[in-house]
Amino acid sequence: QVQLVESGGGLVQAGGSLRLSCAASGRSFSGDDMGWFRVAPGKEREFVATITWNLRTRYADSVKGRFTISRDNAKNTINLQMNSLNADDTAVYYCAGAANGRWNYWGQGTQVTVSS
Repeated sequence: QVQLVESGGGLVQAGGSLRLSCAASGRSFSGDDMGWFRVAPGKEREFVATITWNLRTRYADSVKGRFTISRDNAKNTINLQMNSLNADDTAVYYCAGAANGRWNYWGQGTQVTVSS
């Protein structure tokens, strides 16, 4: 089983940037698709970005052009570079992994708060 730990969240002003990281342990995730999701106050979990095992990326329309997902299989980490942040990006961000096509392991989340 893979354990995921997110880091890099915090408080940032609107227009600023943050870089989230997710470190995996337990086994290599190089063959798994990985992703970032978020839960905003009073809302359901939503997809943010994913990166496949062969480096194909996909983004939610709301973050396209502002966020960049990347992975380093040698270090067993994935990152989410977030630029031009706005208040709508305030949420708890979760890292997740998909083995066998299902999102079946998750981190504990990291809070991102954007002040306007």
